[in-house]
Amino acid sequence: MNNQDVLRELADAHGVATRYTASDGEEIIVTEDTLLKTLRALGVPLSDTPDTAELESALAAHRQAQAVRPLPPSVVAVAGDARTFNVHVHHGAAAEVRIILEDGSTCGVQQEENWNPPVTVLGQEWGEATFRLPADLPLGWHTIELVSGDSRHECALIITPARLSTTDVYVNEPTTGVMAQMYSVRSENSWGIGDFHDMGLLAEVLAKEAGADFLLVNPMHAAEPFPPAEDSPYLPTTRRFINPIYLRIEDVPELSQLSEETRADVLELGEELHELNRSGELIERNPVYQAKLDVLHEMHARGRTPEREAEFRAYIEREGQGLVDFASWCAQREIEQIHAPRAHAIVPPVGELINFYMWLQFLCDEQLAAAQARAKAAGMKIGIMADLAVGVHPGGADAHNLEPWLAPDVSVGAPPDNYNQHGQDWSQPPWHPERLAEAGYRPWRNLLSTVLRHSGGIRVDHVLGLFRLFVMPRMQHPSTGTYIRFDHEALVGILALEAERAGAVVVGEDLGTFESWVQDVLADKGVMGTSILWFEGSPTVEGPRLQHEYRQLALTSVTTHDLPPTAALLAGEHITLRDRLGLFTRDVAEEHAEDLDWQAEVLDRVRETGCFEGTELAETSFEGLERAERGDIHTLMEGIHRFIAHTPSALNCISLVDMVGDVRAQNQPGTTRDQYPNWCIPLCDGDGAPVLIEDLAGVDLFHRIAEASRRG
Repeated sequence: MNNQDVLRELADAHGVATRYTASDGEEIIVTEDTLLKTLRALGVPLSDTPDTAELESALAAHRQAQAVRPLPPSVVAVAGDARTFNVHVHHGAAAEVRIILEDGSTCGVQQEENWNPPVTVLGQEWGEATFRLPADLPLGWHTIELVSGDSRHECALIITPARLSTTDVYVNEPTTGVMAQMYSVRSENSWGIGDFHDMGLLAEVLAKEAGADFLLVNPMHAAEPFPPAEDSPYLPTTRRFINPIYLRIEDVPELSQLSEETRADVLELGEELHELNRSGELIERNPVYQAKLDVLHEMHARGRTPEREAEFRAYIEREGQGLVDFASWCAQREIEQIHAPRAHAIVPPVGELINFYMWLQFLCDEQLAAAQARAKAAGMKIGIMADLAVGVHPGGADAHNLEPWLAPDVSVGAPPDNYNQHGQDWSQPPWHPERLAEAGYRPWRNLLSTVLRHSGGIRVDHVLGLFRLFVMPRMQHPSTGTYIRFDHEALVGILALEAERAGAVVVGEDLGTFESWVQDVLADKGVMGTSILWFEGSPTVEGPRLQHEYRQLALTSVTTHDLPPTAALLAGEHITLRDRLGLFTRDVAEEHAEDLDWQAEVLDRVRETGCFEGTELAETSFEGLERAERGDIHTLMEGIHRFIAHTPSALNCISLVDMVGDVRAQNQPGTTRDQYPNWCIPLCDGDGAPVLIEDLAGVDLFHRIAEASRRG
């Protein structure tokens, strides 16, 4: 084989795609430069310009490593599936294998015939033996043990559910919820930004006034430990732990430990920040976060009651080393800022700082649990639905603490598509597929179990990343990227296992470029997909998807946080905005014309189902009409939501911004803060006036959209 052929075979052996299909159907051949840099990022030792002999040597080394590995990196199997696995020992040596179950008990395994000849590596013959798992292994995290002579080896054995049991509940009884960006949703007593208390209050209002059974919130993942903090909830410093900016200071029990004078000062500070709630200006996180941290430092310094201390210690014990590592990273960042201007100028000893940051997580855990309890008490079937971001900040806690299981020299992103025709670089380091498996997938399990602890459901952003991720060599353009593959049976299976144990539903955001079989795999596992009105084409006729064709196993909505509110989208503001930001590679007039035509087809589909019945739009054909000729936008929105509510989808989700007539986009993908104020827009009505949680029951459009969205 020539140099190029060997390189592509080596790439394939390490799960690196040598070609892929773009969103427009064009086949992209990945360059040799990208393949080499991606392989080096995965730890394959290659020079900048390897010849054929060097590539062949790397390929041989990879194959030899597989031949001498005593046990697989890990074994992930489905309950009831008596699958086989191979072990490798010195040729002629005995291979004794047993399973140590999660509860400490043990069981044997059956050896199968294996006639593969021995392999010689560095003068040593290695034989292979095959074993079959028992078919009745319980769900959970177990261990395979191999003893051969004087050597003993272990690997993780994870038994996952064949299908999530939570899914069919909502397939049989479809329900409706609301999605909201919690930082943007404030109450009269917020400190200028939405918090955990607001989350519980919003859930109560939505359950009572809109009949909602779940509240889908933005990721609650922690950002930087102190200002300046990242605005995007989708670029966290860790995905496992929680952002203390959402703490409600008045709900912290340690507030009572402060002196009467200090408590009065805290309440006065809160009242000053309450004034921000009635402002439609951009949310500025940093001053709010700093004010909360100053008060929290004061409370922490005063100590806790014995009862509270015992609860705190129990929390630390439960979270284990991961919590200590995260808090230590936060403390180290604090120490590095010792000479920076800080409100609390005297930085405590490192041990006290670590304790402080662990305590913040303890408080977040408590307040998030309280929000979920309020949601369930209000009658919500699911309650709070968490959102799991696709990755983490390259300079954050997870990038540091989980570095052994990441590939930091490549960056996750997206190839060019309709969102951004230049492609996207999200700057996030991906999991290293092989090293994650060698760790028994415990880093993946740990973050899932923490996120699911106080959630009735989880939305997995870019769930396609559990199958493959688009990456590019760090600091290079997205056009130079390619895909790396993951063991989706392991990642999806573990997601299902942890959700099953938590009694949670799972929704995967399966939008974008993907292979069709991916949705089948997710559906078989009971993971719901995501359907967005504007992205759905019919599989049987030309044009938009027919109402009855929507997937049953899906969360279906009119919009998403990556689109402007529906009122703005109907007015074409998404085209105008992207043109202003220079995100198009073709003429904006073509974009407007194409969008106008597609919207007309969608609206006609809505009209054909009778969803505009009783309005002046019932007999209106939207083909050829300009935007201003299509009638009242709120009437259009009402009919669109009625259309979605009568699809077969198990979950139907309304965006809170649509319920109040908001027009500003929360996020414009592929842009930075100096281009657009992503994730900083407070909840407002169509005129830019702030809407607080206490105002919702008095908003006419809120009730109209809620009524149109009721199932049945």
